[in-house]
Amino acid sequence: MILKGKKVILRPIEFDDLEFIRSLINNPDIEKTIVGWALPLSKQDEEKWYSSFSNTDKSIRYLIEDYQGNRVGLTGISNIDMKNGCAKMAGIRISPDVQSRGLATDAYMTIFNFAFRELRLHRIETSAFDDNFASLRFQEKLGSKREGIRREAVYKNGQYKNVVTFGCLKSDFEERYNSYSNDEKIERQNVLNAIRD
Repeated sequence: MILKGKKVILRPIEFDDLEFIRSLINNPDIEKTIVGWALPLSKQDEEKWYSSFSNTDKSIRYLIEDYQGNRVGLTGISNIDMKNGCAKMAGIRISPDVQSRGLATDAYMTIFNFAFRELRLHRIETSAFDDNFASLRFQEKLGSKREGIRREAVYKNGQYKNVVTFGCLKSDFEERYNSYSNDEKIERQNVLNAIRD
C-alpha cells in the first residue's frame, strides 16, 4: 500500500530505485549517524539483495518521494510482532541535499500513522546515538519517550557509542499526531486567508 503524508509519499521499492538506495547506504555522512552499520554496497550486491527482497508481515520497507516525484529517502518497519503489537523502526535515511525540510518528520508521522491505525500496533521502538542531538530531538518530536541507554553498544567511527532507546506507544503518537494534523489545518487556513487578502 502506498502511504501519503503532507510532504512525502512512501511507496514500495522498485528496481529503478536501486542506484539511489545504494547512494544513501554508501554515503559516509549518513552512515556515521545510523545505529548499526552497513558494508560497502556494490551494484551487483544490491541487485542480488533486491532479487530476494519482499515486504512481509514482519518487515516493510518504503522508498520516500516528495510530491514532485523526487526520491528523497528510505525508511521502514522491522521486527513486526502482530501478537504483541510491537515493531522496530528500520531507521530513516534522507538524502543530505533535502534535509531540514521536514521530510523525515512527515515520513515518520506517515509510517507511524499506518503502523498504529492500519496494522493496529501498540508500540514502536526506535533508537539514536546519545551524541546525535538532532536525532534525539527528532525522536521526542514524534512523541517517542526515552526508555534507556545501551552503554557502548555500537562501535562506529573508531569508538564505542551509547545508544538511547525510545518507545512510542499508540497513545503517545495520537497526542502528537493530532497537533501535527492541526498544524496542517492552520497552514491551509493561512494560505486561504492570504489568497482572500
